[in-house]
Amino acid sequence: MTAAIRLRRVGIAGTGAVALASAAWLRHAGHGVTLWSPGGRGAEALRTQPLEAGGVLPCTVTVEVADDAAALCAASDVLLLALPVNGHRRVMDSLLPFLRDGQAVIVSSMASLSSLYLHEAARRTGRQVTVASFGTTVLTARRESATQVKVMTRRKAVGVSALPASSAHEAVALCTDLFGEGFSVQGSALASALANVNPQSHGPLAVFNWTRIERAENWPQYHCMTPGVSRAIEALDTERRAVAAAFGIEVGPIEAHFARSFGTASEKLADIAAELHAKRGGPPGPTQVDTRYVTEDMPYGLVFVEALGALAGVPTPATRTIVDAASLVNGVDYRQQNDLLGPLGLARETVAGLLARL
Repeated sequence: MTAAIRLRRVGIAGTGAVALASAAWLRHAGHGVTLWSPGGRGAEALRTQPLEAGGVLPCTVTVEVADDAAALCAASDVLLLALPVNGHRRVMDSLLPFLRDGQAVIVSSMASLSSLYLHEAARRTGRQVTVASFGTTVLTARRESATQVKVMTRRKAVGVSALPASSAHEAVALCTDLFGEGFSVQGSALASALANVNPQSHGPLAVFNWTRIERAENWPQYHCMTPGVSRAIEALDTERRAVAAAFGIEVGPIEAHFARSFGTASEKLADIAAELHAKRGGPPGPTQVDTRYVTEDMPYGLVFVEALGALAGVPTPATRTIVDAASLVNGVDYRQQNDLLGPLGLARETVAGLLARL
């Protein structure tokens, strides 16, 4: 007999594709849902109109809308942060004064140890909260309007880490209540951060197809993941795994990620890309220079790995090269765009010291 789920009041910070998909999924399951748009008026239409979902979850639901961070926290037992990583610190700072003891916060998806930033900041204010982290999102989705979202997939397996680490099993139980089965304990927040292979795949794809992005061409990503680009991605992935190993963390290779996510059978990355292109065609690559492939994946993915490598004494020359190239073509120093590394004090940290904090 399946155990009855415990219904929760969930507050969602964000109004993008994953935020709206999560709102529809949770409300359809019977949970109370309140949305807050940190950027302004992104949730206004949902005050008077229902949220319509399509794809793997066709449904129409109604949600509540909070005016500000204080109202979101007051209305919620659980908070879900579903927004780009470059907005994590700002939104976390807005929520911090209103968090309550015993409240749980889920960061989806977490990068650059943003969950550690929130947990330590809350503790400094005397609040005891649990911060759970996903290395990837539970749902994939496309936002079609302010009130419409297409839910593409619900991942079958998602690792969950928690701060404090002793709350990991409770965090898995919470996520199971919210989204259903398929969650398992991930060793630490650092393991969650390093499990995400998007920066390693997106970085070279963007850099070596940059003229296509600037000219807003229609370019299928897997077709453009040529043997040369694949070789660069593999080099970045090797460095990610070496950095993880220096912290006692084992993460699988990027090829295993594709096999797990898409059922690919090829062994080499270039062959995997060709296999996916033959099966799926796209997805199309980004066509705007402010793509998250650089605005998020460079500072909060590759720069973060580079910083961990420096901390642990692990060379990351391929990662450094891609960050340098992206910074050069954009005229932006992506090492200065990460607003978490400074507050986390990683430049002054040791391997043992960081592990103790986790």
